[in-house]
Amino acid sequence: MSDKSPSEGKAAANKPAHFIQQIIRKDLDSGVAEQVITRFPPEPNGYLHIGHAKSIVLNFGMAEEFGGACHLRFDDTNPAREEEEYVQSIKADVKWLGFQWSGPVRYTSDYFQVLYDWALHLIKAGKAYVCDLSPDQAREYRGTLTEPGTNSPYRDRSVEENLELFEQMRRGDHEEGSRVLRAKIDMASPNINLRDPIIYRIKKAYHHHTGDTWNVYPSYDFAHGQSDAIEGVSHSICTLEFEDHRPLYDWFLENLPVPARPRQYEFARLNINYTITSKRKLKQLVDEQHVDGWDDPRMPTISGMRRRGYPPQALRNFCTSIGVTRSDSVVDVGMLEYEVRDYLDKNAPRAMCVLRPLKVTLTNYPVDLLEQMHAPGHPNRDDFSERVLPFTHTLFIEQEDFREEANKKYKRLVLGKRVRLRNAYVIEAEDVVKNEQGEIIEVLAKVIDDTLGKDPEDGVKPKGVIHWVSATHNLNCEVRLYDRLFTDPAPGSGDKNFLDAINPDSLQVLSDCKAEISLAGAKVNKHFQFERTGYFCLDSKYTSLDKPVFNRTIELRDTWAKIQQQQ
Repeated sequence: MSDKSPSEGKAAANKPAHFIQQIIRKDLDSGVAEQVITRFPPEPNGYLHIGHAKSIVLNFGMAEEFGGACHLRFDDTNPAREEEEYVQSIKADVKWLGFQWSGPVRYTSDYFQVLYDWALHLIKAGKAYVCDLSPDQAREYRGTLTEPGTNSPYRDRSVEENLELFEQMRRGDHEEGSRVLRAKIDMASPNINLRDPIIYRIKKAYHHHTGDTWNVYPSYDFAHGQSDAIEGVSHSICTLEFEDHRPLYDWFLENLPVPARPRQYEFARLNINYTITSKRKLKQLVDEQHVDGWDDPRMPTISGMRRRGYPPQALRNFCTSIGVTRSDSVVDVGMLEYEVRDYLDKNAPRAMCVLRPLKVTLTNYPVDLLEQMHAPGHPNRDDFSERVLPFTHTLFIEQEDFREEANKKYKRLVLGKRVRLRNAYVIEAEDVVKNEQGEIIEVLAKVIDDTLGKDPEDGVKPKGVIHWVSATHNLNCEVRLYDRLFTDPAPGSGDKNFLDAINPDSLQVLSDCKAEISLAGAKVNKHFQFERTGYFCLDSKYTSLDKPVFNRTIELRDTWAKIQQQQ
């Protein structure tokens, strides 16, 4: 079951049924399916990304909506690329998104013996053969989109010879690439996927789940539909690139003694701008250390978004809002960012943090006085605890919140002018202290009397409101300002080198930030709005007892488009 937010449930209820929902409802009403069983079948060869999130929400969501079950099954048919690390990360991602699979975690490798026996069944029926063509020869014999293929010279081997050769392949008697087992279908088919596809190949590699048991491994096309059938899957939902594979999916089911008859349905995959979702390219980013691992907060991986502070409810809301269609399109990443902001605005407690501190000394405020100011935990949530803010003789404000001179549009602290310190007094800047380089290192200001919660009695109102923290009672922390990883809206399209589009300003590390003391008890992945700055969460990787590290999840407003127009 998922843990839907109220907004997510309301949004889903108000949207018209998409075509997958319509198909499932029709199948249930007509008796084609008695129970909805779906599956999420990732290959454990990398971390899941935002595109997988859409598939997770769809498959688990359909099972939940129609009172069925959704299986988590690892498509682990290629031991050379798969690792246990990826298995564990995928399980964590599914749970974090708020879903729980039905029954145990399943693996295609659980069915290797059954699949092998079914390959023997095809051989005995004269519908599969061992082929000795090299990969280059096989491509030549396969034909093109406009020209039919040519039968392999090994296509007419006897059943007995094929059985013996296939058993030798299983024992490891032959080298990788020397032989494959192919289905005998139709080399003249207009659908290239039906031109005697490979169903088994030799792989002498250690398997993360079965060890050294096998020397031959089934192809995805052969294993996928049969695994669905073994598990009783009713609706095998996949992306559009598998549409041309559906006739092959059906051919195997029709020619094997499978216990159930699943049906495949395709939907458009998620394409999102300013984003790379190719596992190969994501792995390249990691391997070449352009990013800090698969869970780098700039990565479109689910683990990266989790570490950055994206709420799981926001991802689910996004996946629901973009809909399910059969038309390929590119979704604006701003839609995802909107859902993140919308959720955090309603649910993130407020706090103050000065990112680039500038010291302010209150010349008329007692050096030894400590006042406790009070601020709401959230402006619109009575269930959030009130914050207590120590107010002292010296404070920190943002460097950008002070100027010696400024025009009327500048609504912050200026020499001879006033601002209000949020949830505290009005102050007026009187003088500055500079270092030998002429840089301002301290502002001397005075507190305007009797301005706690009200305007000055002399009628001179402050120009604006700025945030602050006590210089003696604060939390020293590091803040990491994350932005989009790519500057190009289509970094991987055409002949582009996607690495050329990496944003050089996608990460800024500020090591000497000052946060209000209430954040000393913050928990990892707990979200906060740093007032006037953005939404942040405590980093799960680099935070230590000595120094917390906060990641900027997202800015308060979408400034990306404005910045791009200025460049």
